[in-house]
Amino acid sequence: MKIFISADIEGISGVATNQQLKTPSEYQRFRKLMTAEVNAAIEGAFRGGAEAVTVADGHGNMSNIFIEELDSRARLVSGSNRVMCQLEGLDETYDAIMFVGHHGREGGSDTAVISHTLAGICVKEMKINGQVVGETEMNAFVAGGFGVPAIFVSGDDAYVREVKETLPDVESVVVKRAIDRFSAELIHPKKVQEMIKEQAEAAVRKIGQFSPLELKGPITFEIEFKGPQQAQMTTTLPTVERLSPTRIRFTCDDIVTAYKHMWGCVIIAITATNGVLGNVNA
Repeated sequence: MKIFISADIEGISGVATNQQLKTPSEYQRFRKLMTAEVNAAIEGAFRGGAEAVTVADGHGNMSNIFIEELDSRARLVSGSNRVMCQLEGLDETYDAIMFVGHHGREGGSDTAVISHTLAGICVKEMKINGQVVGETEMNAFVAGGFGVPAIFVSGDDAYVREVKETLPDVESVVVKRAIDRFSAELIHPKKVQEMIKEQAEAAVRKIGQFSPLELKGPITFEIEFKGPQQAQMTTTLPTVERLSPTRIRFTCDDIVTAYKHMWGCVIIAITATNGVLGNVNA
């Protein structure tokens, strides 16, 4: 049995502000906590019967997890040059996917801690076939394209409520209570790690009860950006239609292709944010 873990950091216990992830000394603290919570999920997965676990680091430059502190039974996907973003390495050979340390979407109905969708610097809203999605829901749809069900999530209470609108049966651990986008009521990390172990194990033990979140093509993405320059530059891709100064749309035959296309658009938008392309002749 193979398990894939997509790991982020904003939904880790202890994280309540952006400064904690930007100040160098604080960031190192939360890298360690992220690694510890991923380890808890790995331990739970193996206790539940997993034979192999792959972890995809999915925050920022996607190289946050300390490999030297990671459970040696797992493999780690690290680094940001990827065509599959937070799902690099996932394919139809996996039996399930877990989301550890994830967060609520930009503009969600609840105020989740450090809420954003994929790239807070440029993305305001993401829709798939008309449904507003956050990162977890979008990734679960893509996993469904490989026939892989989502079985476990961890993050703050607002995030968990949000995800369960799309994945009502997923096992979950609430690691903190969101007070505001930049404040939270926290639970001690050791307690959180024990809860993650228990629920991850429970999820794997009942893996046969989960079904992939499948979405048949064609697949249409709509992305609302925060600035018109971001939307404008994505139209360098001939498949992209600009619906308004800040909103674009494109359609692909299947969810995996559409996800790669979306990620390309987001990379272009990030580059276009400040209108500086850099020295292209270097």
